[in-house]
Amino acid sequence: MNYFSGIIDLPWWGYGIVVLILTHISIASVTIFLHRHQAHRALDLSPSISHFFRFWLWFATGMVTKEWVAVHRKHHAKCEKEGDPHSPHVHGLRKVFWEGAELYRQQSKAPQTLERYGHLTPDDWIEKNIYSKHSAKGVALMLIISVILFGPIGLTMWAIQMLWIPVMAAGVINGVGHYWGYRNFETPDESKNILPWGIIIGGEELHNNHHAYPTSAKLSSTWYEFDIGWMYIRILEILGLANVKHIPSTLILDEQKKTCDEKTVVALIEHRYYFIHELRRAMDSDSQNLFTQDLLKEIQSVWEDKNAKIENLAEKLESWCKKVKCLQVASLDVFAQKLRMSVLK
Repeated sequence: MNYFSGIIDLPWWGYGIVVLILTHISIASVTIFLHRHQAHRALDLSPSISHFFRFWLWFATGMVTKEWVAVHRKHHAKCEKEGDPHSPHVHGLRKVFWEGAELYRQQSKAPQTLERYGHLTPDDWIEKNIYSKHSAKGVALMLIISVILFGPIGLTMWAIQMLWIPVMAAGVINGVGHYWGYRNFETPDESKNILPWGIIIGGEELHNNHHAYPTSAKLSSTWYEFDIGWMYIRILEILGLANVKHIPSTLILDEQKKTCDEKTVVALIEHRYYFIHELRRAMDSDSQNLFTQDLLKEIQSVWEDKNAKIENLAEKLESWCKKVKCLQVASLDVFAQKLRMSVLK
């Protein structure tokens, strides 16, 4: 070991691999523990793996669970409206991309945000006295260990890790994920899927899918999409360290069904953003003029009316399909027929 080396001496590419592994553990901790488990309760984690994620986030990022969860829940509650902590449509893409971590810190220190949106997060002794109270000491400890293990280059490795979450999560997901990409679902916001393969940011690249099904533990939707976070969750589930609470039900077509019934209503409500997306795809330039806002509002009222009986909603949906048929647009008629046949598996 020479003067400029630490305990571990690696070739130049070896340091890069170590950084990739460490930053990937941080990304996995954010998407599995903070996002899917804590913020949305999409899965349960065993105490051992849950505590590992808590420790790693304290050690490698300095983030406090309650603060992160509260800010994220507020984002969903105020999405792209005044009060959204980090919307590029409110603050501008440049600010969210470059200063997303600062926007997060501002909101995380607001008592009203923590009180309203930070419920059901860890509140035990170690959280109160170490992880939350001394959040900066974890990353300081990591810096010391990094320099001891790898020498002066350990400082650079540590700095990259400190930038990874602010750039990838705060900048790319919160900024680009609401500005650029493709959409599988017609959600009421501008969320986008940045890439169909969620690897670098743990599956969070599939941001439009998440906004369509926020309580789902799985972020991929189509056959060609890949969510590495979901792969890890399935492995944890096989090992008995996780229990998935919710993923979207599978939508299938029952060719024996010729009219809308209660099963159709249930399928529409759960997959409403998918159906609206498919409806807009079925509308060509001519049908755009024929398809009035009243008909669009009528199908939306099926899931917005919380007090209506399901049988009445089925009748309303069948009436809607008949009105669409009267427009005599082939693509819309095909959509109405698929809607009638839709059920959950």
